[in-house]
Amino acid sequence: MKTEDTKSITTEINILKINSEMGKKISLSILALLILTSGIVIGSYFFKGNNSPDLNQSVTPVQNTLQENNRNISESRETAITRTVKKVSPTVVGINVEEVREIQDPFSMFNNDPFFKQFFNNRGPQTQVVKELGSGYIISPDGYILTNDHVAGNATKISVTMTNGETIDARLIGSDKNSDVALLKIDKNNLDYVRLGNSDDVIIGEWVVALGNPFGLFEINDKPTVTVGVVSATDMKVTAEGNRVYKDMIQTDASINAGNSGGPLVNADGEVIGMNTIIFTGGGYSNGSIGVGFAISINRVKQIMEEIKANGKIERNFNVGFRIQGIDERIAKYLKLEKPEGVVVTDVQRGSLSDAAGLKPEDVIIEANGEKIRNERDLLFIVNDLRTGDLLKMKIIRGGSEKEIEMKLTAVTG
Repeated sequence: MKTEDTKSITTEINILKINSEMGKKISLSILALLILTSGIVIGSYFFKGNNSPDLNQSVTPVQNTLQENNRNISESRETAITRTVKKVSPTVVGINVEEVREIQDPFSMFNNDPFFKQFFNNRGPQTQVVKELGSGYIISPDGYILTNDHVAGNATKISVTMTNGETIDARLIGSDKNSDVALLKIDKNNLDYVRLGNSDDVIIGEWVVALGNPFGLFEINDKPTVTVGVVSATDMKVTAEGNRVYKDMIQTDASINAGNSGGPLVNADGEVIGMNTIIFTGGGYSNGSIGVGFAISINRVKQIMEEIKANGKIERNFNVGFRIQGIDERIAKYLKLEKPEGVVVTDVQRGSLSDAAGLKPEDVIIEANGEKIRNERDLLFIVNDLRTGDLLKMKIIRGGSEKEIEMKLTAVTG
């Protein structure tokens, strides 16, 4: 073995010894530190009176974390729609009505038969009590409720179901068939009530919520059913039977079904912008909603409501005394008109308002109270929406020249 190798081995042995001694010192230092720390902890424990650890306190941070997570989930799921539903739902009511209706006598066909007359004649009018359901909404803390005339206008008995399950008798303050608005009252105070908005500010495409009592579900669950959609169109006219004037309507694709009539259509701020009234089904009414529903604009409802509240009704006891017909290409050619627009007067009742105003058969009405008349519906909507005492001003074509006719709608007497 070489001397250099011996020296190298000796050096390595010395280094190992040194490292071993340093390791022992470090280990002893760490052990001493651990003992000191344990002593401090144990001493602190006994210094506090040797109390048992509070298990609840040790769990609380975990519970707080779970509660915080749940709260975050709820907040993330809340939207303007859910907040609106929460705010408006307590103001919605289910409406139950009873109405006495005359029915066709199934034996009336025998009244003129000599043989059967002795058995079936003089039966008198036949009636039956019909029960119907609808929706409404509370508009004041003292119990005024809005709904449709076709829901409660002819009822002999009315009751409303609240969201707390209470059923209360209601009385009809008044209604108007033409506008299809009715005002009810219940004897309750300090009620939640909805805020009426401004339908002139409605935006096509904005979110809306329809609440109500479709198919009587409110009566089962004591809470309104909610459907959501958008405003599809505004300022719509919808044809209906009788004298009903469905104008200034808001179209929505929020699902509206039988029983929703009279309920509120609200915007994302929880304001009522319309009264749910009619639907198109693409077939029979029983087919249900296909996403084409209509609500009476709330500004129109408010105007009618104030008149009903003051007078109990809207006075429309007048008769203009003329009949009209639409104009097609054939009639336009006969009357020498440039195009088939407007309506032609076919008959004027002698002694009527129109007769006194100078209206004559074959006059073509092209404008009424400043609105263009394109067809029969346009004129009917204007006339049927007028009140007794209003003026009806019409622009007509007679013999190729334009002329103005004006009549005051005085009440029918006798």
